[in-house]
Amino acid sequence: MTQRHGFIGEFEQMVLLAVLQLGTAAYGPDISDELEQKANRRVSRGALYSSLDRLKHKGFLRWEIEGATSERGGHPKRRFEVTPAGLKALRAAHQALANLTAGLEEVLG
Repeated sequence: MTQRHGFIGEFEQMVLLAVLQLGTAAYGPDISDELEQKANRRVSRGALYSSLDRLKHKGFLRWEIEGATSERGGHPKRRFEVTPAGLKALRAAHQALANLTAGLEEVLG
């Protein structure tokens, strides 16, 4: 992935992986919980939604708006899903990391 728009940073990778882990239950608060539980990353709401917006702009993520509810103060919520392009970017990032860490098992543990 040599083009800049195809690059995903570490946090973006984590967000996409959390969305994949959650499947159809990938809502903002659940993504935040997933990052905290599985990656030991506490994330502010602003940082998470900035990353989600950036990933959508790159074509790696899409969302559906679901109806407003009274328990959400009348606000709708977004359910997130990784796109085929997002999955491709994750695979490329995973392969790059595997290539860089090959032979370092003893050092990295």
